[in-house]
Amino acid sequence: MIELKTEGEMAAMRAAGQIVAEVLATVRAEATVGTSLLELDEVAAEIIRRAGATSSFLDYHPGGAPCPFPSVLCTSVNDAVVHGIPTGYRLREGDLLSIDFGACLDGWHGDAAVSFVVGAANPRDLDLIAAAERALAAGIAAARPGARLGDIASAVGAAGRAAGYRLLADHGGHGIGRSMHEAPHLPNEGETGRGLLLRPGLVLAIEPMLVGGGQDDYRHGDDGWTIYTADGSRAAHAEHTVAITEDGPWILTSR
Repeated sequence: MIELKTEGEMAAMRAAGQIVAEVLATVRAEATVGTSLLELDEVAAEIIRRAGATSSFLDYHPGGAPCPFPSVLCTSVNDAVVHGIPTGYRLREGDLLSIDFGACLDGWHGDAAVSFVVGAANPRDLDLIAAAERALAAGIAAARPGARLGDIASAVGAAGRAAGYRLLADHGGHGIGRSMHEAPHLPNEGETGRGLLLRPGLVLAIEPMLVGGGQDDYRHGDDGWTIYTADGSRAAHAEHTVAITEDGPWILTSR
């Protein structure tokens, strides 16, 4: 079932989104050469504890997953696209790190992701990240009342493909609210004018996942959670939680 949120409920989701934004900004600042992924996870856990929130990811156990997710952050490095579990790995110069984070406050969830390079960056990585951010912006711009779900999907996919990148197969965005994952599923490619009619109160997590190599395909890591590019190429992930309002898209996870 697709649930439309009231203005008050969207405002409550905005409050959760502000915690998400704070965590992502703080973790990004802390992600320096030599910092471990577990240390970043601890930073995020402390922020949500102080805020009186809980993690949307910790102990999350969807069907098909081998075990509950053990951390509050998803930390995906280089050829890891999404769902990376924080470990003792210490960041190195030039690593491309994607951080995905969700928080729940007073029963409402927010979810967002950012990708960046640690230390000196390869220009190719910066181009990939910029393309993911442009694809996200294109999807957000299409999230207007009266449009269709396919308009968002088409905008995301067209921007990613036009930049010369692949899109992670079988993955996309989702509805969000009282649960982290709600209907509808939002593909990262689609046809304009097709799919669900977008109405005020619909809240979506829009999240392009771009691959720098020559394949959309992927493989799972030994942990059963981390998704890697099939060819070992690098990837970038960008995401915001976005509410559709009478006045257009409202980004709930922007600072």
